[in-house]
Amino acid sequence: MYAMQYEVTLPADYDMGIIRRRVAERGASTDDFDGLGFKAYLIQDQANGAMVNQYAPFYLWNDSAGMARFLWGGGFFTGICQSFGRPSVRHWTGVDSLAGPDVDQPAVAATRNTLVLPPDVDPVGPVAEAVDSLCATAQLPGVHSSAIAVDPTRWELVHFTLWSGEPGIVPGTRYQVLHLSTPGTKELLAR
Repeated sequence: MYAMQYEVTLPADYDMGIIRRRVAERGASTDDFDGLGFKAYLIQDQANGAMVNQYAPFYLWNDSAGMARFLWGGGFFTGICQSFGRPSVRHWTGVDSLAGPDVDQPAVAATRNTLVLPPDVDPVGPVAEAVDSLCATAQLPGVHSSAIAVDPTRWELVHFTLWSGEPGIVPGTRYQVLHLSTPGTKELLAR
Protein backbone atom coordinates (compact mmCIF):
# COMPACT_ATOMS: atom_id res chain seq x y z
CA MET A 1 0.00 0.00 0.00
CA TYR A 2 1.15 3.51 -0.83
CA ALA A 3 -0.36 6.82 0.23
CA MET A 4 -0.12 9.92 -1.94
CA GLN A 5 -1.36 13.50 -1.82
CA TYR A 6 -0.81 16.73 -3.68
CA GLU A 7 -2.17 20.10 -2.61
CA VAL A 8 -3.25 22.88 -4.94
CA THR A 9 -3.63 26.00 -2.80
CA LEU A 10 -5.86 28.56 -4.48
CA PRO A 11 -6.34 32.33 -3.98
CA ALA A 12 -8.66 33.50 -1.20
CA ASP A 13 -11.13 34.85 -3.76
CA TYR A 14 -11.07 31.69 -5.92
CA ASP A 15 -14.52 30.36 -6.83
CA MET A 16 -14.45 26.89 -5.26
CA GLY A 17 -17.50 26.08 -7.37
CA ILE A 18 -14.99 25.55 -10.20
CA ILE A 19 -13.36 22.70 -8.24
CA ARG A 20 -16.74 21.27 -7.24
CA ARG A 21 -17.84 21.22 -10.91
CA ARG A 22 -14.50 19.75 -11.99
CA VAL A 23 -14.89 16.88 -9.53
CA ALA A 24 -18.56 16.36 -10.47
CA GLU A 25 -17.56 16.11 -14.15
CA ARG A 26 -14.29 14.14 -13.80
CA GLY A 27 -14.42 12.31 -10.46
CA ALA A 28 -15.87 9.09 -11.83
CA SER A 29 -12.86 8.71 -14.15
CA THR A 30 -10.95 6.99 -11.33
CA ASP A 31 -13.85 4.82 -10.14
CA ASP A 32 -12.33 1.80 -11.90
CA PHE A 33 -8.63 2.76 -12.00
CA ASP A 34 -6.56 -0.43 -11.74
CA GLY A 35 -4.23 -0.48 -8.72
CA LEU A 36 -6.08 2.28 -6.86
CA GLY A 37 -7.45 1.42 -3.42
CA PHE A 38 -9.28 4.72 -3.13
CA LYS A 39 -9.06 8.35 -4.15
CA ALA A 40 -10.69 10.92 -1.91
CA TYR A 41 -11.36 14.15 -3.82
CA LEU A 42 -10.78 16.65 -0.99
CA ILE A 43 -11.14 20.38 -0.61
CA GLN A 44 -10.72 23.02 2.03
CA ASP A 45 -13.01 26.00 1.48
CA GLN A 46 -12.64 29.35 3.25
CA ALA A 47 -16.37 29.92 2.80
CA ASN A 48 -16.86 26.95 5.16
CA GLY A 49 -14.34 28.16 7.75
CA ALA A 50 -11.08 26.70 6.39
CA MET A 51 -7.89 28.75 6.57
CA VAL A 52 -7.24 28.30 2.82
CA ASN A 53 -8.97 27.37 -0.40
CA GLN A 54 -7.37 24.15 -1.49
CA TYR A 55 -7.87 21.12 -3.70
CA ALA A 56 -5.96 18.24 -2.08
CA PRO A 57 -6.89 14.72 -3.24
CA PHE A 58 -5.60 11.84 -1.12
CA TYR A 59 -4.91 8.39 -2.56
CA LEU A 60 -4.26 4.94 -1.18
CA TRP A 61 -2.74 2.68 -3.82
CA ASN A 62 -2.73 -1.10 -3.73
CA ASP A 63 0.36 -1.16 -5.93
CA SER A 64 3.03 1.22 -7.15
CA ALA A 65 2.38 0.39 -10.83
CA GLY A 66 -1.06 2.03 -10.61
CA MET A 67 0.43 5.08 -8.91
CA ALA A 68 3.09 5.38 -11.62
CA ARG A 69 0.51 4.98 -14.40
CA PHE A 70 -1.58 7.75 -12.82
CA LEU A 71 1.34 10.17 -12.42
CA TRP A 72 3.19 9.75 -15.72
CA GLY A 73 1.07 7.45 -17.85
CA GLY A 74 -0.87 10.39 -19.32
CA GLY A 75 -4.47 11.47 -19.09
CA PHE A 76 -4.89 11.74 -15.32
CA PHE A 77 -2.26 13.80 -13.49
CA THR A 78 -1.74 15.60 -16.80
CA GLY A 79 -5.08 17.37 -16.23
CA ILE A 80 -3.86 18.79 -12.91
CA CYS A 81 -0.58 19.92 -14.50
CA GLN A 82 -2.40 21.62 -17.37
CA SER A 83 -4.90 23.39 -15.10
CA PHE A 84 -2.76 24.36 -12.10
CA GLY A 85 0.88 23.61 -12.91
CA ARG A 86 2.72 20.55 -11.63
CA PRO A 87 2.41 20.32 -7.83
CA SER A 88 4.77 18.40 -5.58
CA VAL A 89 3.39 14.97 -4.78
CA ARG A 90 3.89 13.73 -1.25
CA HIS A 91 3.95 9.97 -0.81
CA TRP A 92 4.27 7.57 2.07
CA THR A 93 4.81 3.82 2.38
CA GLY A 94 1.72 2.20 3.82
CA VAL A 95 1.75 0.60 7.25
CA ASP A 96 -1.89 -0.47 7.67
CA SER A 97 -5.46 0.45 6.75
CA LEU A 98 -8.70 -0.55 8.45
CA ALA A 99 -12.42 -0.31 7.74
CA GLY A 100 -14.51 1.59 10.25
CA PRO A 101 -18.10 0.95 11.34
CA ASP A 102 -19.40 3.26 8.56
CA VAL A 103 -17.37 1.81 5.68
CA ASP A 104 -20.62 1.22 3.76
CA GLN A 105 -21.75 4.84 4.20
CA PRO A 106 -20.70 7.76 1.97
CA ALA A 107 -17.59 9.57 3.21
CA VAL A 108 -18.24 13.32 3.58
CA ALA A 109 -15.23 14.46 5.59
CA ALA A 110 -11.58 13.54 6.09
CA THR A 111 -8.76 14.30 8.49
CA ARG A 112 -5.02 14.08 7.92
CA ASN A 113 -2.69 14.24 10.88
CA THR A 114 1.07 14.18 10.37
CA LEU A 115 3.82 13.64 12.90
CA VAL A 116 7.53 14.09 12.26
CA LEU A 117 9.54 11.48 14.15
CA PRO A 118 12.46 12.91 16.14
CA PRO A 119 15.84 12.12 14.54
CA ASP A 120 17.14 10.28 17.60
CA VAL A 121 14.16 7.90 17.89
CA ASP A 122 13.99 4.38 16.48
CA PRO A 123 10.80 4.31 14.33
CA VAL A 124 9.67 0.98 15.81
CA GLY A 125 8.06 2.58 18.88
CA PRO A 126 6.24 5.48 17.20
CA VAL A 127 4.96 3.29 14.36
CA ALA A 128 3.69 0.68 16.84
CA GLU A 129 1.91 3.47 18.75
CA ALA A 130 0.41 4.70 15.48
CA VAL A 131 -0.91 1.20 14.73
CA ASP A 132 -2.56 1.14 18.17
CA SER A 133 -4.05 4.57 17.45
CA LEU A 134 -5.26 3.35 14.06
CA CYS A 135 -7.04 0.39 15.67
CA ALA A 136 -8.73 2.70 18.18
CA THR A 137 -9.70 5.24 15.50
CA ALA A 138 -11.17 2.55 13.24
CA GLN A 139 -13.64 1.66 15.99
CA LEU A 140 -14.99 5.18 16.46
CA PRO A 141 -18.56 5.95 15.39
CA GLY A 142 -18.66 7.71 12.04
CA VAL A 143 -15.37 6.31 10.73
CA HIS A 144 -15.53 5.09 7.15
CA SER A 145 -11.89 3.92 7.02
CA SER A 146 -8.50 4.91 8.35
CA ALA A 147 -4.87 4.36 7.37
CA ILE A 148 -1.35 5.13 8.49
CA ALA A 149 1.77 5.42 6.38
CA VAL A 150 5.36 6.63 6.76
CA ASP A 151 7.66 8.74 4.59
CA PRO A 152 11.09 7.31 5.52
CA THR A 153 12.92 10.14 3.75
CA ARG A 154 11.52 12.75 6.11
CA TRP A 155 10.49 10.26 8.82
CA GLU A 156 6.98 11.63 8.75
CA LEU A 157 4.02 9.54 9.82
CA VAL A 158 0.58 10.32 8.37
CA HIS A 159 -2.74 9.19 9.83
CA PHE A 160 -5.61 9.65 7.35
CA THR A 161 -9.26 9.01 8.20
CA LEU A 162 -12.45 9.22 6.17
CA TRP A 163 -15.66 10.05 8.05
CA SER A 164 -19.36 9.59 7.27
CA GLY A 165 -20.15 12.80 9.19
CA GLU A 166 -18.36 15.60 11.00
CA PRO A 167 -15.30 14.15 12.76
CA GLY A 168 -15.70 16.06 16.01
CA ILE A 169 -12.58 16.89 17.99
CA VAL A 170 -9.69 15.05 16.35
CA PRO A 171 -6.24 16.40 15.51
CA GLY A 172 -5.15 17.27 12.01
CA THR A 173 -6.19 19.05 8.86
CA ARG A 174 -9.87 18.77 7.95
CA TYR A 175 -11.27 18.35 4.47
CA GLN A 176 -14.60 18.01 2.76
CA VAL A 177 -14.93 14.93 0.53
CA LEU A 178 -16.49 15.78 -2.84
CA HIS A 179 -16.21 12.27 -4.32
CA LEU A 180 -14.69 8.95 -3.29
CA SER A 181 -13.45 6.51 -5.93
CA THR A 182 -13.11 3.03 -4.41
CA PRO A 183 -12.06 0.54 -7.09
CA GLY A 184 -9.74 -1.46 -4.81
CA THR A 185 -11.03 -0.67 -1.34
CA LYS A 186 -12.00 -4.27 -0.54
CA GLU A 187 -8.48 -5.43 -1.36
CA LEU A 188 -6.99 -2.47 0.51
CA LEU A 189 -8.98 -3.02 3.69
CA ALA A 190 -8.64 -6.83 3.61
CA ARG A 191 -4.97 -6.70 4.64
